Order: sequence, then C-alpha cells, then structure tokens
Amino acid sequence: MSEITLCARCVNPSTRPNIRFNEAGLCPVCEYELQKQAAGIDWDARRAELQAICDWGRAHTASTYDCIVTVSGGKDSTRQACFARDDLGMNPLLVNCAYPPEQLSETGAHNLANLIELGFDTLSIGLNPQMWKRLMREGFFRFGNWARSTEMALYAIPIHAAIAYQIPLIFYGENPALTIGEKHGRLDGDASQLKQGNTIAGGPQALLPDDATPQDVHFYHYPPDEHMAAARLRLVYLGYYMPDWSGRNNAEFAVARGLRTRTEPPGATGDLWGFTCLDEDFSIVNQFLKYVKLGFGRVTDQVCEAINAGAMTREQGLDLVRRYDGRCDPTFIRRFCDYLEITEAQFLDVVDRYRNRDIWRPDGRGGWELQVRA
Repeated sequence: MSEITLCARCVNPSTRPNIRFNEAGLCPVCEYELQKQAAGIDWDARRAELQAICDWGRAHTASTYDCIVTVSGGKDSTRQACFARDDLGMNPLLVNCAYPPEQLSETGAHNLANLIELGFDTLSIGLNPQMWKRLMREGFFRFGNWARSTEMALYAIPIHAAIAYQIPLIFYGENPALTIGEKHGRLDGDASQLKQGNTIAGGPQALLPDDATPQDVHFYHYPPDEHMAAARLRLVYLGYYMPDWSGRNNAEFAVARGLRTRTEPPGATGDLWGFTCLDEDFSIVNQFLKYVKLGFGRVTDQVCEAINAGAMTREQGLDLVRRYDGRCDPTFIRRFCDYLEITEAQFLDVVDRYRNRDIWRPDGRGGWELQVRA
C-alpha cells in the first residue's frame, strides 16, 4: 500500500501523469509561479514575440485566413478567438471537432452557436457517430478512459484543416506543463509536442475494432510528420502570451459575451464553478474514472489554479478537494451507460477493475478510502 503525495505549496498530486516534484516537494506549476514572482515576466517581450508569430502567420498563409483557432465553444476558446481577432488583428478560421448529436449537450450547442455569432467563420467537422461510439467503448473497456479516441480527434482535426487550407499557424489555449504540471513538451508557447501528450500519443491503434479500416479513423490520426513538415506548421499556446490567462478570467470574459455555464452543485459534478467542459456531460463521468485510477479529478485542477492566483489558501483548497473531487451524480452514469449501450453492472465492473489499489483501501464499511499525504 502506498499513498498520494501532494505538492507542498498547492494540492497537485504525485499521481498526475508526467509530473515531477523538486527536492522541496514543489510541483512544476508552483516552481513556475515562484519564478514569476521572483524574477517577474517581461510581458512586453512576450507580446513582441507573439506579434512576430502573427506576422509570420500572415506572411505564410495561402488562404484569406491568417491563423486557425481551435475551439469547442467554451470559455477558453471564446477568449482565444476574440483575442486573436480583436487584440492581435488576425483573421482567424475557427476549427471545431463536433460531438455527435447524442452526446452534445444543449448548453454545448448554445455555446458553440454563441461563439460563431460573435462574428467568426467556423469549420466544424463531425465524425461518423457509429465509429465514434465504438471507439469510446473500446477506450472505456480497455483503458477505463472513454475519452482517449475523442481527444485524438479533437487534437488531430485542426492539423488536417491547417494542411488542407494551407493555414500554417494554429493557436491552442494553455500549456499544460505550466497550468497543471503535466510535462510532455516545452515550458513556453511552443505547442509542437502536443501529440506526445499522455492520452493521444501513438494514435488510435490500441482502440481499433478488428473490422476498422484506415478510412474509418482518418481524423483520429495526426497527419504524417513529413506532411506536417512540408506544410511548415507552427503550433502555439496562446495562453502563454496573455498576462491574465486563467480559467476564471476566461469564464468571466466568455459569460459577459453569452456563455452558458452549469447550474448543478459541485457535489453532483465534481466541478466547483460549473464553467469547464460544457459541451457534453460525459466528461463528468471521465473525471470520476480518473479519480478512481489516479486519485484526483477536476476540483484538484481548479483548486491548484486558485491557490496560485492567491484566491484561496492551501487548507481551503484541501477541504474542497476532499469534499467534491471525483463526485459524479448517478444520473450522469446512467446516461453514459445508455449512450454506450452497456449496463450499469458493466460500468461498475470497469470501475472496480481500474481502481488503483495502491492508493485506495477498503474503509470497512463497503466503500473505499483514498490514501493521501497532505
């Protein structure tokens, strides 16, 4: 039996993929925050760097669009799209991977429509919903993670669009190494290593049903490296260049422009503020599964951001994590099971199979207790 160790300054867990604590017990996010406080950040220099990137995008596009902005319609993509157009003077093409109608929530449909109505051209690509569902099932049963295949499509589709439309500059949101501490690339605005991320590296091969063809999963694969090199793609984390980039600030910006948020309490969703992953509801189930496997969920991410922003103390954050992390109302699980056409007994079997016995132990009352050293 082992236990989760938390960052000495925030509540980032040692079980997060690709994270390493330093000798003082600090996670990479806190290291970065302390460096910022000690040395400061030359935001003028970053702005000049970003302006040079934009100039490069304008000079190298073969389209009427200067850049691609990847969007879902949520808080971050609303902020990114408006910043690219209104602050940087770019003419962006928004690119969206559309969820199947069965999965897309009413809130998600409203928010994407709201973003488009702010005055953007948008390319929305929807994939075969039957294969989409089959790959979700494979991910759920084989890895305890239904979202593996959908994340592959979400990240690969903008690359395909950039090559097809000859728009080499692609803007993403935040660098996860700096916001959650999951390192798989550089600690700056360069997003070229995105495809090495924890869940999307290697493509969908491990999920493919026996009868799947290359045509069935075209948009789940990144284009070949030689195609990306020939297209001279440049992938950039826009959030790195924005002094006030944060989940809460982005949400306030987007709500003021029509974004709808969740109304359910955190005890039902495992989400403190209701402004994350609004386009569908199964992400709540996935966060519950992550909690079972790794011992943390979305509340941990939200609390870490709030602590580093000075909006709460570590003790307050620990209390919120203990109360709400990984919570998932049974109605979300039933809807997820109905969508995948599985029984709740099958769902619970997968939960039991993937529960990490290194960090969970029986509580003597028929449940489980998480082992955490705070």
